[in-house]
Amino acid sequence: MPGCALGEWNPEHWPVSADWKPVIDQFLGSQAARNLGAFIVQGLNQGAVIFPGHPFRAFELTPLASVRVVIVGQDPYHGPGQAEGLAFSVAAGQRLPPSLRNIFKELNREAGLSPGAMPPSGSLWSWARQGVLLLNTCLTVEQGSPASHSLQGWEALTDEIIRAVIGNDRPVVFLLWGAHAHKLGERLQLRPGFAPTQGPQGRHLILKANHPSPLSALRPPVPFIGCGHFGTTNRFLEERSELPVRWQAQEA
Repeated sequence: MPGCALGEWNPEHWPVSADWKPVIDQFLGSQAARNLGAFIVQGLNQGAVIFPGHPFRAFELTPLASVRVVIVGQDPYHGPGQAEGLAFSVAAGQRLPPSLRNIFKELNREAGLSPGAMPPSGSLWSWARQGVLLLNTCLTVEQGSPASHSLQGWEALTDEIIRAVIGNDRPVVFLLWGAHAHKLGERLQLRPGFAPTQGPQGRHLILKANHPSPLSALRPPVPFIGCGHFGTTNRFLEERSELPVRWQAQEA
């Protein structure tokens, strides 16, 4: 269930789309995954509460073949009931976190709506089902302790996830918001503008802005509020005969 805590470490049984399995299975057979598993099991045995209950939710809802947009987050929300395995998304019924409120404010600005008109839910499942991969680079976190699972092994998987998307022939827009996402982009050679794919055809679009958090959303060099990324993404997709993302759509 969205918003629940992790009960045990058994990633081989977490549901994912079939075309993600080769990437994930390769990771699960690695030493990085074994080290990560030992770390999480130790935490669970010591009574740690770890979120989310289904760390692979993004790979279940958004198959590799359907990815058209990648939004990069850092790690899951660390409050009870919030995280649902999708970057920036919060489980239905939860109060909107500040960064997500700013994401909706930018959407409203681009659509000419009131900036204070917030949707009834902060769940971004509808985006995931339209081919928007909502990818945290670290897929678990201990309650009340942000970045507590950073550099424990998840990054080895999420780097490979992005490499798999880069290798697609399908045009993809990468939205890199904040220093963490920018560093990941530099590590994987995702530079602003157009980046050639590793496949035989197509080009991806890389867009960068500040993080949508209140501390940086309005700051230079590229404020998040006013970045226009949602409209730019849809224009890029439509120019390549792809359907635009219905950003205002809400999960029922």
